[in-house]
Amino acid sequence: MRSARPSVVSASSALMGLLACVLASGCAHTPRSENKAREAQDQGPVIADTAQGQVRGATLDGIRAFKGIAYGGPTSGKNRFMPPTRPESWSGVKDALAYGPRCAQRSAIGANVAREVVSALVTPDTKEMSEDCLRLNIWTPNVADGGKRPVMVWLHGGGFVEGSGSAAMYDGTALARRGDVVVVTLNHRLGVLGYLYPGAAAGETWASSGNAGMLDIVAALQWVRDNIASFGGDPGNVTLFGESGGGMKVTLLLAMPAAQGLFHRAISQSGALVKALAPELATTQAGELLAELGLKPGDFAALRELPVDKVLDAQTAMLKKNRGSFSFNSPFTPVADGKVLPGHPFDPEAPAISASVPLLIGTNKDEMTLFLYGQTSLMTDGMARMGMGRIAGDAAGPLFDHYRKTLPEASAKEVLMTAGSDMFRASSLLVAERKAAQQAPVYVYQFNWETPVLDGKLKATHALEIPFVFDNVDLMPSLTGRAPERASLVDQMSTAWIAFARSGNPQHPGIPEWPAYDAERRATMLFDLQSQVRNDPGREERVLWRELLTK
Repeated sequence: MRSARPSVVSASSALMGLLACVLASGCAHTPRSENKAREAQDQGPVIADTAQGQVRGATLDGIRAFKGIAYGGPTSGKNRFMPPTRPESWSGVKDALAYGPRCAQRSAIGANVAREVVSALVTPDTKEMSEDCLRLNIWTPNVADGGKRPVMVWLHGGGFVEGSGSAAMYDGTALARRGDVVVVTLNHRLGVLGYLYPGAAAGETWASSGNAGMLDIVAALQWVRDNIASFGGDPGNVTLFGESGGGMKVTLLLAMPAAQGLFHRAISQSGALVKALAPELATTQAGELLAELGLKPGDFAALRELPVDKVLDAQTAMLKKNRGSFSFNSPFTPVADGKVLPGHPFDPEAPAISASVPLLIGTNKDEMTLFLYGQTSLMTDGMARMGMGRIAGDAAGPLFDHYRKTLPEASAKEVLMTAGSDMFRASSLLVAERKAAQQAPVYVYQFNWETPVLDGKLKATHALEIPFVFDNVDLMPSLTGRAPERASLVDQMSTAWIAFARSGNPQHPGIPEWPAYDAERRATMLFDLQSQVRNDPGREERVLWRELLTK
């Protein structure tokens, strides 16, 4: 049975696991007005080769876009819960003009985020959902030109239970144009479909089912390795980047032997997984799913015969059990199964297999405002202390007392939001510290710019940096507002991400000198309209959370 009060490590990992969210020198941004004449003559279809056959994309605003390309075979029926298979080949030219289906899923965001915040954050996405969801999308300045451009592969947020790579906020057009890079987004299996672990007793057939969703991403990276040169990209220079659950996926892939050599740089935004789900707990949760469905203990084969909607309904019921308003304890997340994931990603140290991979990692100053915005302003200290217990376990009392002492005039809600935001940051900093002990450089940031929407109450909230990284602020005025000064922050952040993808160093002329992170100086870039580097900001809270996370 589940522990009534989880450790702070498992609680913090589980919290971020369900967080919905719905990322050499830099390259100059060419104003779109200067490209109008060329773009007017540069529209229409474009064809590219893949190992499976030719695909037809579209050219718009000077960027070639290919959508819905299969990187794996069907994952339904007998393939449900199993490792991904290779995509089927075809003759002729197949259209790649529309996004493929999202993974079949049930949204958890509505239960945890206020309606006004959902309206500000969520952008249009394809409505179609299916178990057979292994599709990717590509934006590139050109195809088959030997361009050897840096490749940036985005892993979407939504914890491990929802989301897709086809949400409008992840459109790669502007980023591909700004940086002369190839942008890839993808869909993979989520929730129970991607992370059901029956345990060793179920036999070798099920040995990797607890990380099937992560193996999907590996299959996508293998497809990129084998095909991206046809789309103007360099398979020898691939950067993973992702936010929230996507950032956690990045840290997981750093520890997966199957992914070794498939990417060369890594960026984790507002999501770092220090510990994966323990196999014992994962096995217990799989048994609970069978019970929820009325199946006999151990009858996991029957799960492959059930309609997917029924399986997802059972997942939803499990997510709702034993959850208060601040509890994000989630089953069906990646498992330290000893096979696909040999151990915990960053515990007790950074994985040796990715020691040579540079890392850029950071969080937003006010992560938790997105999740607590709708909570009553009449929250008492007792209520906040209870909420703290659901993310910090037995450490909640001393932790709350610390924040109440440092914030004597703050409301209880503000105390809880500050502590929760620091927990996000602490996990990322622990990953950064352990990674910095290896040979490759680590760069740490904190996003401090506060959005004016919703009367400024969201501040520098979770997911706010995404449109600045993608140069998509004009697609998301509901989240960023419309102030012209946003452009200066886009120039700083998007160009830094591109520079890192190109060389493994985010430095460019538009930002202050950004030293690599180390255990002594702990240099941190604070992104704002006027960005600055500060050494070890929030040191006292960092030390406090580190002690809790490493117990």
